[in-house]
Amino acid sequence: MKRESKNIKLTPEEISKYTRTFWLILWGAIAFVCLFLIGVRVGLFGQLPSFEDLENPRSNLASEILTEDNRVLGTYYLQNRSNVKYSELSPHLVHALVSTEDKRFYDHSGIDYFRTLTTIFHTVVLRDKQGGSTITQQLALNLFSERRERSTIKRVMQKFQEWITAVRLERNYTKEEIIMMYFNTVDFGYKNTFGIKSGARTFFNTTPDKLTAEQAALLVGMLKGPTMYSPIRAEERAKTRRNQVLINMHAENFLTDAELADAKNKPLGLNVNISSYGEGVAPYFRSVLKDEIKKELKRLAITKADGTPYDLDRDGLRIYTPLNYKMQEYAEEAQKEWMQKLQREFDKQWRSRNAFSGDKAKLLETGMRRSDRYREMKENGASAEEIKKAFNTKVSMSIFTWKGSVDTVMTPMDSIKYNKLMLRNSIMAMDPTTGHIKAWVGGINFEHYKYDQVKMGIRQVGSTAKPFTYAVAIDNGYSPCYTVPNHQQTYGNWTPRGSVQGGDPITLKNAIKYSQNFATAFVINEVGAASVADLTRKMGITSDVPNYPSIALGAYEASVYDMVGAYSAFVNHGTWIEPTMILRIEDKNGTPIYERTPKVLKVLNSESAYIMVDMLRGVVDGGTGSRVRRADYGGLTIPMGGKTGTTNDNSDAWFIGFTPQLVAGVWTGAEDRGVSFSSMQYGQGAAAALPVFGLFMKKVYNDKSLNYSKMDFPKPPEGMTRVMDCSEYSRYEGYSSEPELQDDRLGF
Repeated sequence: MKRESKNIKLTPEEISKYTRTFWLILWGAIAFVCLFLIGVRVGLFGQLPSFEDLENPRSNLASEILTEDNRVLGTYYLQNRSNVKYSELSPHLVHALVSTEDKRFYDHSGIDYFRTLTTIFHTVVLRDKQGGSTITQQLALNLFSERRERSTIKRVMQKFQEWITAVRLERNYTKEEIIMMYFNTVDFGYKNTFGIKSGARTFFNTTPDKLTAEQAALLVGMLKGPTMYSPIRAEERAKTRRNQVLINMHAENFLTDAELADAKNKPLGLNVNISSYGEGVAPYFRSVLKDEIKKELKRLAITKADGTPYDLDRDGLRIYTPLNYKMQEYAEEAQKEWMQKLQREFDKQWRSRNAFSGDKAKLLETGMRRSDRYREMKENGASAEEIKKAFNTKVSMSIFTWKGSVDTVMTPMDSIKYNKLMLRNSIMAMDPTTGHIKAWVGGINFEHYKYDQVKMGIRQVGSTAKPFTYAVAIDNGYSPCYTVPNHQQTYGNWTPRGSVQGGDPITLKNAIKYSQNFATAFVINEVGAASVADLTRKMGITSDVPNYPSIALGAYEASVYDMVGAYSAFVNHGTWIEPTMILRIEDKNGTPIYERTPKVLKVLNSESAYIMVDMLRGVVDGGTGSRVRRADYGGLTIPMGGKTGTTNDNSDAWFIGFTPQLVAGVWTGAEDRGVSFSSMQYGQGAAAALPVFGLFMKKVYNDKSLNYSKMDFPKPPEGMTRVMDCSEYSRYEGYSSEPELQDDRLGF
């Protein structure tokens, strides 16, 4: 049966009613959208980034440590982020970004409506999800990344926030500024690396302005998926993605056919450089430096404009240091070169012997109680038996060797034995005329042994203390040619031990040359222990120096840092300058907030200081430090001086040496003084510490780019009045053995 359709006719009143309803709905929808957008704009659904956030995207900026040659030594960070200006970006970076992420970037005003509609169509209709965000929208998204919503509804709300932020960005900033801010906010998903500056340094050890086309393409390609396209974790996938970005650059006429073909065929060419404490050069220096900066800023009450203290991990400071990058590398190389040889000899000594028998078993007990494992077990209520069992049960661990870290299985107690038989070493070098520290190696491996032995650690100094006693004598009118007894004597309740070399009696010059204990003990008895202790403190030794005669032979502890600073006063005409780690600090805008003014103190007469330099030259020219002149210990022929030091049982080996332009100190020893070489052959300062100094100095003086000359030590500006040639001194008519008469009659 056929149904007949009926023609429905609307009356004019009904048409008018429907029309009004339509417009009411339309205008209502428009009003709702406007009110909604206004609500988004005023932060009703969440706070929008402020202009400060837009101009300085991310407050967590890494602070950079710079060497004297303006190289980045490392960074302090929560997020490894450093900002750049647009002028510091390679054109290849901009081309790679625009051609890959937003071809119409220069034509839209923040939102590419055609691309947005196309993306919606592909996503909803074709079920093919595509990215539709412009570079400006992606920048806006990066500004929300720390609180990016996960739920669909909240994410939609946040999407509107991103659009509004994108429009605000376009209205207030140029396209170049937007690209600059974008590159400063990107996350490379590896080792906390944020921003193109950190990315360029981390993956290629270069700066953004020097990135090549293929390097720029790799970094931009990673942004689509930092983990998926990581060149560290997925090399082939990263290369494929890089080449696609290069093809995009070619399609937009940023690369020629030849340039595309050449770039696609190149390997990834990674030069991974991670700026963390344990990796890279000078980790010990960077660790100690951080604490020093905090102390200085707190001491001087240096704060930000709002009164809050600076945060090295967040505020993007630039820290300028006097450290020289090449010299630091040379110091680390010299240490490794010698210490692995010395360790082999040390291992031979203990291979068939128990280093922890008898009383020395206590060293293992102490080592166990100092360990993190012990503390954690104690805190968790473990009994003594449980702890003992745990320390004698094999577990997986990583141990240090001079060939690199090794994963192995051993008991925690065996690892304590292993580490206590590992020799430690530290070295510091500085300019004696400025106090500028040029190299700092606080230990043999920061990953495994984090305790700094340059400034934080103090060890018994042995014979490196002797020059302070002779300096007091020289500064009080004694001639370096003055003779003193060189045999064992008792002074009160102190009877020093030693051997005789160089004759008896002996001149002061030869006494220090051959490091004679008996002669040195006689001198301190003459000038007074209090005077020697006082001068030692004035020369920068901050550890406890008692007023005992035994300090003449080094019966106290000091740091390499303090000892190098003290010896620098001899070279610097008697003026001590505090060793300097920091030159200045700038905030993220380049405004200076701190400049170091080192302490300066005149501690010796200029002529006395020069005489001491001359006496210490004798140590390396035929004395206890003469090995430094041999080829296998550096083979140095330049003017230099120094002093060896060896403590009881060869527990501590020292050498402090200097040239007219550089002073360096080296210490070698085990973690505990109870573990040491059994003989002087390898355990004395001349064998265990001096070679590191010699190898370091050889590398420095062979590098012409460092501009260290082979000039001689300059005499005091006011000239010399004392006789230093002992042959002339002894031939003088009327020569007396009394120092006062000797000095007076020679016009001193």
